[in-house]
Amino acid sequence: MKPLTKTWIAIWLLCSLFVFESSAQQSTNKDTGSCLPCSELKNLKLPDVTIILSELVKPDTSNKEYTEKPHCKVLGVIGKEINFELLLPDEWNGRFAMGGGGGFVGNIQNGSRYSINRGFATAGTDTGHKGNGVKADWALNNLERQVNFGHLAIHRTAEVSKSLIYNYYCAEVEFSYFIGCSRGGGQALMEAQRYPEDFNGIITGAPAYNWPELTAEFIQNSQAVYPNSDDLENPVITSDNLKLLQKAVLDACDQIDGIEDGIMNDPRDCNFKLSDLPICKEGRAGKDCFTKKQIEAIKIIYEGVNIDGEKIYPGFPFGGENDNGGWIAWIVGPNTFLKPLNFPSLQFGFGTEVMKYFVFNDPDWDYSTYDFENFKRDTEYAASNLNATSTDYSKFKNNNGKMILWHGWEDAALSALSTINYYESVKKTDSEVENYLKLYLLPGVLHCGGGPGPDHADWLEIIQKWVEKGEAPDRVIVSKKEHGKVVISRPVYPYPRKAVYDGEGDPNTESSFK
Repeated sequence: MKPLTKTWIAIWLLCSLFVFESSAQQSTNKDTGSCLPCSELKNLKLPDVTIILSELVKPDTSNKEYTEKPHCKVLGVIGKEINFELLLPDEWNGRFAMGGGGGFVGNIQNGSRYSINRGFATAGTDTGHKGNGVKADWALNNLERQVNFGHLAIHRTAEVSKSLIYNYYCAEVEFSYFIGCSRGGGQALMEAQRYPEDFNGIITGAPAYNWPELTAEFIQNSQAVYPNSDDLENPVITSDNLKLLQKAVLDACDQIDGIEDGIMNDPRDCNFKLSDLPICKEGRAGKDCFTKKQIEAIKIIYEGVNIDGEKIYPGFPFGGENDNGGWIAWIVGPNTFLKPLNFPSLQFGFGTEVMKYFVFNDPDWDYSTYDFENFKRDTEYAASNLNATSTDYSKFKNNNGKMILWHGWEDAALSALSTINYYESVKKTDSEVENYLKLYLLPGVLHCGGGPGPDHADWLEIIQKWVEKGEAPDRVIVSKKEHGKVVISRPVYPYPRKAVYDGEGDPNTESSFK
């Protein structure tokens, strides 16, 4: 079945936007002296919005690390099936922070939930469908769900949340922020591009922003690692291969940055060659060598996707091959968490689901036989709903918006090289990009966190200072904690600058870098 035309998409979007923009206007035209108590928010009448629950929540002291301060909890539905949750703290700071989701979402997710303890009103959404986050069968021939997931649900939830905030506090939101990584990072870019007035400050981590491109990488890697669709138990690349591969990479490149610590400061400086790997004798495979077929599969992962002489996706930099949460989980498998879904790896799962339910509307589509011959034409419709690839941030910039973009160098889900390429494209569009958008690359960090490198920064505080005080972030300190204690701290600088070890100090302390 062919998808509906772009004309019908435009008509449907205009109707949806008209309804919920009207609800926002009606809710903010009220007398500021008539604030509603939490229990009465569920009776608030907003067009195309149903409030299911509004109740006061007392703190749960059983888990001190994740205790939430007293707040009003609101659950509701926007339109047909966009479920959302809004938390309204008793001690509100006048600000709103919304968090993104991961994968295909499918349940209410809020990556900024604990900002409530700083006084932020905060919200999350399931983006208009229910699912487990890896399956996308909910999107089959369903235009409304595809558009909601693509971009509209975040926007509508932000608008409705602001209306409810006004009705509860009798005050407008002073500053709004969005925080997301992976799918949430793509949501963040989408907001700045399509709805630049929704948020003053945006944190974008490892963004899934160009779905056809990353899907091409996922499918190509799956074809290389699992060439036989009837055998998903035995990947071409083995766990022994990954151990040997990562050791070889680190032996060749770990000391380039002056520190032997299992972390490469910039993998692009690594001159490792696959020809340096030990090759198994013909007809034999072993723990201490690689077959030619294994070398070819690894080469494909590093090199990325080329179609008709054009680089579609840049592939992955060296690093993280054998880290937990690295190649095993995302590329090679077998990922035991996904076994009930018959997905050997996360790339396999996301790649095949996008092609089945967003591209071809065919649950029986077979990844192993796809030849990419008509790739751009095949994915054009999906791209119109999913992609956040615009490089024009003029409206966001004119609205004095600020955005921080960050990516871990060892990310095996979405390549840091792709994010660098995107940032460079934005810079070509606007040479003054650093006045409102800065990119940070985190050495030794996997997808959205984890890995041997320091992966934590208080991005919300950093973006808040930039937006509200004009303090542009330059030297950002990232840290890694174990059992609640900081074990590594290092600075990161806006791309293309990078921290350099002074050669003398403690390499686990940020003051030893310049």
